Amino acid sequence: MKTGGAAQSLPFSGRKRSLIGDARKEREGGSPAPGPSRCTDNLVFEEKDGKVTMSILFALSDEKNTRLSKVTKVFETFQSRIRHMESRPSRRSRAAEDLEFFVRCEVHRSDADVLINSLRRVAEDVRAVPEERGSSCVYFSPAPWFPRKIGDLDKCNHLITKYDPDLDQDHPGYSDPEYRKRRSVISELAFSYTHGEPLPRVDYTAEEVSTWREVYRTLRSIYPTHACRQYLENLVELERHCGYGEDSIPQLADISAFLRERTGFQLRPVAGLLSARDFLSSLAFRVFQCTQYIRHSSTPMHSPEPDCCHELLGHVPMLADKEFAQFSQEIGLASLGASDEDIEKLSTLYWFTVEFGLCKQDGSVKAYGAGLLSSYGELMYALSDEPEYKPFDPEECAIQPYQDQTYQPVYFVSESFEDAKLKLRQYSSTIRKAFSVRYDPFTCTMEVLDEPSKIQSALSQMREDLKILHGALGKLA
Repeated sequence: MKTGGAAQSLPFSGRKRSLIGDARKEREGGSPAPGPSRCTDNLVFEEKDGKVTMSILFALSDEKNTRLSKVTKVFETFQSRIRHMESRPSRRSRAAEDLEFFVRCEVHRSDADVLINSLRRVAEDVRAVPEERGSSCVYFSPAPWFPRKIGDLDKCNHLITKYDPDLDQDHPGYSDPEYRKRRSVISELAFSYTHGEPLPRVDYTAEEVSTWREVYRTLRSIYPTHACRQYLENLVELERHCGYGEDSIPQLADISAFLRERTGFQLRPVAGLLSARDFLSSLAFRVFQCTQYIRHSSTPMHSPEPDCCHELLGHVPMLADKEFAQFSQEIGLASLGASDEDIEKLSTLYWFTVEFGLCKQDGSVKAYGAGLLSSYGELMYALSDEPEYKPFDPEECAIQPYQDQTYQPVYFVSESFEDAKLKLRQYSSTIRKAFSVRYDPFTCTMEVLDEPSKIQSALSQMREDLKILHGALGKLA
């Protein structure tokens, strides 16, 4: 498994629409002037004993926000009971002093409209906003940090201390000080790496190459009957261009250049098992975090953690396929800004697809998951009559319990990568976030689509691309 489990947290009951999104939608229709209005009729969250509970958004742009006292005076005048109040820096202004406020309050029904109009005299962009029953009252909770440009991946280095040879007595290398020392040297190359530098090369020892040779020879013998077509085609290309074979361990720099030419993916060295959030964030930029150390020689056919055999034999050939590369990136894009609960579900989806996925080809089931293609024992088991097969369904897959200590009792079978990608895209649309993201491959940056102007700009670019395609069709005709 490539990713560690997400931190446990209480389920987050978010909203289908954000407060800011609702406010922007109303602003597009113009800002009504203060005056008589029945604007709150459909925006009441709760009504009891002649009083209503409602949610209000407003902004203050005074340099020192001196008008906040006037706002509170309005609530006091109408004997409004404030149940919840939040503030944050304004998203419409770059001035650090400008703030937006969210207030949930209780007020007499007959005073609701007058309260709104009174607030408009002392604050800007005052809106009563609809609210879903049973939703969380924390409207301004910020999304978890995520990288905005590819260089930010230097900060995505949260390692999980799981199956560590220095700490885990069950690790095959725990009682081998020379192996642990060697691991430390190779891991330091990843720790000191920053984006833009040449990928570090490792001079592998004869013992390390011997371990690789045994793994490569054993797995290569069963790939023709067990691996999917895309894997087999790309493995041949890697043998031709990147030094794949029994006699040497390929270098990340050569493989990364190969992948960039074919699918735009690139490799980055990593010192061990990354947290799920950091690893998935990297996929969003078409970056695969790859270890360079190799498993202990005493157990060449098994590793309790990711190593270069798992990465180079399991993952890399599939990342050279365009459909699979896009599928992998879309899992990463879905993870950006997601809650811990959704990260856990996405990492489970990753587990049952990218790590242990099966697909239908030519009337039979083949493996495309890296955990299978780098493990002789589980690859043979997965394509036997013993495990249970289920059709790939992201909703079911995301909550399926999995095993990281033994073989999987259940595997999910995709009709095709295209079918899996479409289903994943549909599932991703259900993840509650206040924004969408769009990757710009020219600048390797992530654009947050949280304003109409940004969406309009993206649409304009798409129109230009469509014009080029339309022109190409015309020339063919």
